[in-house]
Amino acid sequence: MRHTLLATAAVLAACLLATGCAIHADERQVGTAAGAAVGGTVGHVLSGGSALGTIGGAVAGAVLGGEVGDRNRRRKSRREDDDD
Repeated sequence: MRHTLLATAAVLAACLLATGCAIHADERQVGTAAGAAVGGTVGHVLSGGSALGTIGGAVAGAVLGGEVGDRNRRRKSRREDDDD
């Protein structure tokens, strides 16, 4: 039973890694995902493990992370235009 569980976990991890390599996300998508992860973690800790705090933190983090990623994308675009 334990070997089956370990094999399943290994296959799942390999699939996730392979899928992650195939994604070409832009700065906004990366910022949104990172913000949601960090915000959810912070919300979980600050609310003492409350589901509402975790979800609220993830939503707030996703919004802020998306905005930061978008700002970085625009800044990068302007730098590339200036170089031309």
